Amino acid sequence: MGVLGLPREERLALAFVDLADTLVQDFDVISFLHTLTEHCVDLLDVAAAGVMLATPAGRLVDAAASDERTRQLELAGIEWDEGPCRDCFHSSLLVPDMALDTASAQIRWPQFTPRALELGFTSVVSAPLRLHDQVIGALGLFREQPGPLDAAQLRLGQALADTATIGVLQQRAVSEQMTVAAQLQAAVTSRIVIEQAKGFLAHRRGTSVEEAFTVMRHYARDHRMRLTDLARQVLEETADPSLLDRGR
Repeated sequence: MGVLGLPREERLALAFVDLADTLVQDFDVISFLHTLTEHCVDLLDVAAAGVMLATPAGRLVDAAASDERTRQLELAGIEWDEGPCRDCFHSSLLVPDMALDTASAQIRWPQFTPRALELGFTSVVSAPLRLHDQVIGALGLFREQPGPLDAAQLRLGQALADTATIGVLQQRAVSEQMTVAAQLQAAVTSRIVIEQAKGFLAHRRGTSVEEAFTVMRHYARDHRMRLTDLARQVLEETADPSLLDRGR
């Protein structure tokens, strides 16, 4: 049973419904990709997941992560220009599950590998966000336990990535007012606002950044708000006082 007490089969069905439901006026790509990482952690035998998106110029940016340590690892990988998501995007192919405590991993990603091990990860696999010949990013899946993901889980991970890609591209297609470049810039801007709000709310509530983000996500979902809009309210201190101050 999962968090909501539903059998895995029902959670699996709900995941694909979530990832296909993008034809809405207030679609928020950052929140959508966070939902992808949450479903991956729930449905796959992985400890964490992260998503990178590509700019029209081919530069990768961090878009979403299931927890703060994974986000920091993503950011480091971008700075070092190495890691499974980077390789996956540039090759347009699945980066097979690789144990991080091997010489091959150290040779392939000399800075990324020791940092990932330090954070408690034992292996990683990356699936492209791809539709036909178009690749818009990559999904990284991280394990803490020994051994690789089995073939069925790898197929499910790629299926989740494919469904999310179709959702993002479908939403882009119906948003005639915005170019792909403008949409990506909007996503990056949203990411910055959300990160600032996470830090502000963590300080205000006296919690960790990760806990503050969980509170924001749940509040936005329960009140049918765009996560970016809620983040702006948090920064402007116009959000619900019960959200801003724990215990009030």
